[in-house]
Amino acid sequence: MSTHALPSSNRPGWLTFAAVVMFSVGAVQAISGIYFLANSTRIANVYGGAFGHHTAVLGIWELVIAALSLTGGYSLLGGHTYGRVIGYLWATLVVVESFLLFRSASWFAFAALLLAVLVIYALSTTSDWTDESTGHPG
Repeated sequence: MSTHALPSSNRPGWLTFAAVVMFSVGAVQAISGIYFLANSTRIANVYGGAFGHHTAVLGIWELVIAALSLTGGYSLLGGHTYGRVIGYLWATLVVVESFLLFRSASWFAFAALLLAVLVIYALSTTSDWTDESTGHPG
């Protein structure tokens, strides 16, 4: 029986946390965006919110944020600066979206706001980390 050692990663836990959150939320937002575009009955009633009856606009917004989230999370795991920039941009967009949805989906908005703030914290506390194996700044 042979055992293979996995390469060790010295990536900070907070940075890994930010990437995992971005992957998870990105997947959920992609599903949510598809539901909004389909005008599904499975979505929350957001008609009283900032987007009103324009669920297609909200669907496109969700898909854009999902794409940013997934590409940024992948880049963060690779130790690239693109992921860090996209992470900040993604978290800012999620904060804006949270404030727009507080009236119609307050628990969802609060949870999204909390995760976005934690991602901003994770990115800012690990700003001096660099990946020695690739030479890229974290």
